[in-house]
Amino acid sequence: MLSRTADHLFWMARYTERAENTARMLDVHVQTGLLPQSADHAEQGWRAILGISELQGAFDQKYDKLTQKDVIDFMVRDPGNPSSIASCLKQARENARAVRGALTTEAWEIQNATWLKTQTYLNSSALEQNPSEFFEWVKHRSHLSRGVTIGTMMIDEAFHFIRLGTFLERSDNTARIIDVKFHEATQNQQKQTQRQQSMSQSQSQGSIDISSSTENPIDFYYWAAILRSVSGFETYRKVYRDIITPARVAELLILRADMPRSLLGCMGQVVENLEKVGNDVSADTERFAGRLHADLRFHQIQDILDDGLHDFLTVFLERIFELGNRISRDFLVPLAA
Repeated sequence: MLSRTADHLFWMARYTERAENTARMLDVHVQTGLLPQSADHAEQGWRAILGISELQGAFDQKYDKLTQKDVIDFMVRDPGNPSSIASCLKQARENARAVRGALTTEAWEIQNATWLKTQTYLNSSALEQNPSEFFEWVKHRSHLSRGVTIGTMMIDEAFHFIRLGTFLERSDNTARIIDVKFHEATQNQQKQTQRQQSMSQSQSQGSIDISSSTENPIDFYYWAAILRSVSGFETYRKVYRDIITPARVAELLILRADMPRSLLGCMGQVVENLEKVGNDVSADTERFAGRLHADLRFHQIQDILDDGLHDFLTVFLERIFELGNRISRDFLVPLAA
């Protein structure tokens, strides 16, 4: 397959997945925003959303202060934000249009119709009236795109590059969600503890009690919302069956191979699809991906938490970035330096 064709298919899938993940992040924060919280806490949450996508600086350049409306507008419809839902769906459609011959008619029509319907949504007041409905629609269109790809396309190199782009993007976004949300939970717990009782110096400087349960209703809804942001709430109940604890949430989203959006699950798919498209120069990249997959496969969640969840995820994100660069070098149009 020509590298240009592979590049368009890979990035079509990545942009579609990125739009869905942005919709998931915004939706969960709109939902958790309904819980009792201070204005400062609410603002920190919206800044965390910008931080996940590394867009805080770009937002601050455009807006003098932070409001929920402006963050949603910036993350959904702003054409100057390359990671906004509108920008991602436009880029997904443009990449699909460039390689229509490599796609089935159904796969192309999903991308085209999604972009056209997006314009209708954004030119109306639907987003302001019911943002969650719009976010659900974006997620549904992404699901539809994946389903049509699996159901209509030949399982050849084109198919594998689409899947490779999907799972590489998904692993990156899942890691960012876990990192930011656990850091946010740590800060919230420390503030609550400081208000409720006097603690020793060692306790006040500690991290989140990852073994604690979520008996506080607000804590329960917070962690349940995070699970729902990655379609993991029902899966959690099926696997663990009882109370929600931060440690189990981390384990589900990092180390469960049978969880579709977990880091291990995503990396398993990356390795599998990478092997299918391997060429004469990709052996080193395949080994790099295999080592990353093996590190996840043989880790235990307690070891990760003891060593520091943030440090673990920071290294993981650096390795995912490196893997993306290696894939571009070996198969696609190389990224600009």
